[in-house]
Amino acid sequence: MNKIKNLALVDDDDIFVFLTKMTIESSNLVDIVKVFRNGREAINFLNENCHNPNQLPEVILLDLSMPIMDGWQFLEEYIALKPLIGKKITIYIVSSSISPDDIQKAKNISEVTDYIIKPVTKANLIKMLKNL
Repeated sequence: MNKIKNLALVDDDDIFVFLTKMTIESSNLVDIVKVFRNGREAINFLNENCHNPNQLPEVILLDLSMPIMDGWQFLEEYIALKPLIGKKITIYIVSSSISPDDIQKAKNISEVTDYIIKPVTKANLIKMLKNL
């Protein structure tokens, strides 16, 4: 398995971010974990670095419920920005929402690889990273 160079964690929940980042870093499967507290921060980063693929993440773990710009709004802007991005980015929605509407909406967006319901166990997170 190839090591993931960059992973972006887009979530405003401090506890989830801390635990997930610690788990990812301890797995030695990812070199750099970048944290964005809302979708706007993440989109701004992607936009600023769209022509610099080495800075862009290979994987994005995206929460749906965040202030300023939520996960759905992020996905809308990402889809518009995607043609300018010179790199394949795998997006996982990681949300506490168990709404069948949210799950179905995510399945209808081709840029979303999977919908993972929180809490995410360490074993499941590592399995997901290894399967990339």
